[in-house]
Amino acid sequence: MDYVKAFAVGGLICVIGQIVLDKTKLTSARILVIFVVAGCVLGGLGVYEKLVEFAGAGASVPLPGFGNLLAKGVKKEIDENGFIGVLTGGFKSMAAGVAAAMLFSFLASLIFTAKEK
Repeated sequence: MDYVKAFAVGGLICVIGQIVLDKTKLTSARILVIFVVAGCVLGGLGVYEKLVEFAGAGASVPLPGFGNLLAKGVKKEIDENGFIGVLTGGFKSMAAGVAAAMLFSFLASLIFTAKEK
């Protein structure tokens, strides 16, 4: 049942993104930013964590999950270090994910050759 919940919630997030892409003139990059900001706001309000508890990876892996992770990191750092946590919390919480993305992107660039469209 966990897989069904994850698939349903993750799929719903993707469907929302596709509908916004098809029905508006927003670019993909702007929609991605909207998703991250929405996840950050919902995470800051404590709403997104309930969705993560329900759907697991279906909610934590997509872009709103990244925004939620940023908000959670900022909250934690503010509790531990005060106001400076506003600046450091997001960086600490996302460092592993960004480093992994950069590493795997670099490895992919060594294996594959880019072609012009």
